Amino acid sequence: MARYFDIHPKDPQPRALAQLADLVAGGALVAYPTDSGYALGCQMGNREGLDRIRSIRKLTDRHHFTLVCSEFAQLGQYVEMNNDVFRAVKAATPGSYTFILSATREAPKAMLHPKKKTVGVRLPDHTAALALLRTMGEPLMSSTLMLPGADEPLTEGWVVDSEVGTLVDAIIDCGECGADPTTVVDLSGDDPEILRYGAGDPTPFES
Repeated sequence: MARYFDIHPKDPQPRALAQLADLVAGGALVAYPTDSGYALGCQMGNREGLDRIRSIRKLTDRHHFTLVCSEFAQLGQYVEMNNDVFRAVKAATPGSYTFILSATREAPKAMLHPKKKTVGVRLPDHTAALALLRTMGEPLMSSTLMLPGADEPLTEGWVVDSEVGTLVDAIIDCGECGADPTTVVDLSGDDPEILRYGAGDPTPFES
C-alpha cells in the first residue's frame, strides 16, 4: 500500500517533503497533485518507474513522458529552444501547458520519443508540486494520472488511493486539484502544433 502524505496546500511541511524526496530518490513512484490534475512521477533515470507508469495507464512506447520542472531555468538543460520558442514558453509558464521540444543530450533517453527524439516539459502552477520539485533539486519524469478509458485525470487524493493505491509507493494529498489536463503544444517543428486542447489558453500558439 502507498504511504499517504497530507500536505498543506499553501505551506507544505518541509519534513514531509524531505521524506517524499528520499522515497523518490530510492526508486519510488509517487502520485502527486498539479494544477491540471494528479500526475505519476519518478526520479530521472528510473526506467522501472516509467514501466510502472506505462502499466498503470496502458501506454505504448510512443507516449510522450514529461519532465516536470520547478523553474524555467532548468528547461535549457533538457530541451532545445530558439529565441522565439524561449520567449513563448517563458511567457506561458508556470501554467497548464506541456511543451514538446527537441531533447538535448542531458534529457533521460528512456523518456524520448523513439523516432522524433523529443520530450515533453512542464512547469506546474501548484504550490505542493513545486515545493516537492525544489526539495528534490531536479525534475520528475512524469505523466498525467489519467486511467485507461478516462477523459479526465484524477483530482482527489482519496480517489487516487482507492484506484491505484496498491500500484504506487506514495500519494500526496493537499485537497482537490484542477480537473482539466494540460494543453499540449508541439514546438519541435517550424510552426507550433496543438496536440491537445486543455486548461492552458491555446491562443498564443494558434496560427
